[in-house]
Amino acid sequence: MTYDLTNKTAIVTGGSRGIGAAIAKRLAADGADVVLTYHSSPDAANDVVVAIADAGGSAEAVQADASDPASVSNYLDVAAGKGGIDILVHNAGIARMAKIDEAGLDLFRKVYKTNVDGVYAGTHAAIPHLNDGASIIVISSINSHTFPMPGAAIYGSSKAAVSGLVKGWARDLGRRNIRVNAIQPGPIDTDMNPSDGDFSEWMRKMTALGRYGKADEVAALAAFLASDESSYITGAGIDIDGGMTL
Repeated sequence: MTYDLTNKTAIVTGGSRGIGAAIAKRLAADGADVVLTYHSSPDAANDVVVAIADAGGSAEAVQADASDPASVSNYLDVAAGKGGIDILVHNAGIARMAKIDEAGLDLFRKVYKTNVDGVYAGTHAAIPHLNDGASIIVISSINSHTFPMPGAAIYGSSKAAVSGLVKGWARDLGRRNIRVNAIQPGPIDTDMNPSDGDFSEWMRKMTALGRYGKADEVAALAAFLASDESSYITGAGIDIDGGMTL
């Protein structure tokens, strides 16, 4: 199934690889004009832009650091210049696993600066540029509400924070018919959590479907939430985890 995103402008932060790249490609395939951001991988970002162009879509890559709130203007100015923003996907983030007796405040602040501050600053700065009826999508995690292993407190609590912001923002922006939702993936086969990694066998056994998810499956959900087909869904945190948290 495809969704009609024609004449819509989309931003995908962290769009140079993994889930972000898959979302950028899918939104473009469904007709959106995509602005994707990258932190330090211009070649990878360019590869995504070329792949989208080769498939007949439109995309542009912009350098931005999600941990630096001041850098949000780098991508917002580009997207806003296309006639306003219709889709904002916060995907950029970092994952660090460490137990409380192993990690100090420096690691805590580093994770929160990217995963929470970046999402807040990007959304706040985007508000004047969002068209009425826009869709904001935050890529959170099932670790926002479940901790299947030790060491997930910092990362999981950062994702719980943004999933919580989603619910509040849905109330704040509902009067403009702007919908705000969180996608909460479980084990997805990416370079950050490969299906042949150290924990992959254990994670597969934890899922009801007995497998890792694919980035394209997350992208399909993002395309649905970006489209008018999901016009009555807001403030939701949707798990996409193969039944891992049943």
